[in-house]
Amino acid sequence: MISIAVVASDRLTDEGAVCCLRGQRGLRVLPREHHPHADILLVLTTDVTEETLVLMERAAAGSLRPDLGIVLVTGSLYEAQAVRALNCGLRSVLWRQDAGYDKVVQAVRNVAAGRATLPATVQGWLVDHLNSVQRHVLEPMGLTPSGLDAREVEVLRMLADGLDTMEIAQKLNYSERTIKNIVSAITNRLGLRNRAHAVAFALRSGTLV
Repeated sequence: MISIAVVASDRLTDEGAVCCLRGQRGLRVLPREHHPHADILLVLTTDVTEETLVLMERAAAGSLRPDLGIVLVTGSLYEAQAVRALNCGLRSVLWRQDAGYDKVVQAVRNVAAGRATLPATVQGWLVDHLNSVQRHVLEPMGLTPSGLDAREVEVLRMLADGLDTMEIAQKLNYSERTIKNIVSAITNRLGLRNRAHAVAFALRSGTLV
């Protein structure tokens, strides 16, 4: 069962969305006082404003679901707004003029299943933003998008190849203690359990290719 919190810019749209969603199998619309328990926040607005963004940020901050997904139905959206909303859980954008309730329901199901539904324009903005962060923020600091620096990536690559601490130390001309400290720093900073978990993280994030 997918639990949904609905927030609309006008009462008529709110009531219409709630009525439609309540008739859908596997969906449950929560009353306002239970919004923090929602899996999905559905935001319907004519135009995204500062108030809309603050609402999404507050919903994310107050959510009891760490993976809260936001579905936004709007008539307009700017690049800076999209990037900001992404940080609080935006996973789907539907243009209001094209969004019948069947598309809204499908977007809700997609986000609940871990899939994003973003227009090509919004996808382009996010790719450009990530590339900019990589060039202007991460690369000058010697970091990859996963938050690992070049030396850490090299150590994890050798671990993935089956080398032990002594072999890695010899290849990189470091002491064994230094290699152990590097692995420890990675696991502690990223909240990983052990070196195997660190290698798995690097593989999943695309750092090791």
